[in-house]
Amino acid sequence: MTTRCARNWISYLTDSLVNANALPAEEAIEYLTQNLFGDAPNRRLHEAKVPHEAVAQLLQRLYGPLLEAAARDANVPAEAAARLFTDVSLIGPSTVLAVYFPANDGPQQLIALDSVRTWDLVFPHADAFNAWADERYAKLYASLSVLTAQTSATACAIPA
Repeated sequence: MTTRCARNWISYLTDSLVNANALPAEEAIEYLTQNLFGDAPNRRLHEAKVPHEAVAQLLQRLYGPLLEAAARDANVPAEAAARLFTDVSLIGPSTVLAVYFPANDGPQQLIALDSVRTWDLVFPHADAFNAWADERYAKLYASLSVLTAQTSATACAIPA
């Protein structure tokens, strides 16, 4: 019996931040540590000069690499794209939308909709965060796999 090895999503997110030149390695580690672990509510978001931007940035930095990994693993064609959109709320749950844009201007598909209480998005330890991230990755991957399979089947269809 084969089992899938769990990813270390914290390391994956850190690498993503560094490779995108968003933050140097030390700052990326500090950013994720300060924003993901501790007590709710996340005081760092409360104390930000522009809380709306801090929340939007955190959501993009958390969900973006998950979507990127799911798209790569689901073999999303290079001509297609998967994008994240956020609707930030400072007093209630924020919304994260993942949308698939197929090649050749086909109809866009909503692949994930997640409601997140960003202020309370803190974890007691790395395993809890990895489980949270793995759950979201699995949903994104499942949705993208279905869409890319449909695209492949349509591309192989022979017109009558």
